[in-house]
Amino acid sequence: MTGSNLAWAVGLVMLGYLAGSLSPSVFLGRWRKGLDVRNHGSGNAGTTNAFRVLGTRLGVIVLIADIAKGAVPVILARELTSPVTTVAVALACVIGHNYSVFLRGKGGKGVATGAGVTIAMMPLPAAVVIGVFIVVLLISRMVSVASMTSAILLPVFAVVFHQPVAYIAVSCALALLVLYGHRTNMLRLAKHSERRVNFPWSSHRGGQSADDGGASDRGEAR
Repeated sequence: MTGSNLAWAVGLVMLGYLAGSLSPSVFLGRWRKGLDVRNHGSGNAGTTNAFRVLGTRLGVIVLIADIAKGAVPVILARELTSPVTTVAVALACVIGHNYSVFLRGKGGKGVATGAGVTIAMMPLPAAVVIGVFIVVLLISRMVSVASMTSAILLPVFAVVFHQPVAYIAVSCALALLVLYGHRTNMLRLAKHSERRVNFPWSSHRGGQSADDGGASDRGEAR
């Protein structure tokens, strides 16, 4: 790798980390609602809590922004550099989201931003995994279960669809990051106390809704 290529690679990795570190939920909460989402609902700065605290419209904007901040740097890296640099940028985006320099090392769990980097690298496997996420969410009504299932299956589909070895490797790393971020969810699942989403068409409202805003729950997917 020449000096110029190395500079490009380092610059794009830094861009990925800084882009991932941006928190649209915190920004929009302060700008549009005059509040910090980390002090409400589940207390996190992720997409799920944005829907709960900021409402559907702003929640959708947060979701799109969280996906975009992963996708855009990876697209740039994919077009300008090598697959190795691309996966490094992908990891940097998700690490930035999970451990934001702007939020004192805290952040989300890498689900939406992980989806963004996956869409940019592997559109077909990403589409299948997103489909799995939706199906599992509809069946289980648990965002955490849908997120962890999708994370586990991501490397599998990367292999099935014959992705480059570097992309398969980063899929494994992304899956581990998401699973590690959901360790508290795993404990609640074992205790049968994980909160559920109540869809408008649900015939019953058993369990705690994702719209309840329970401040005691500090760990759902984001």
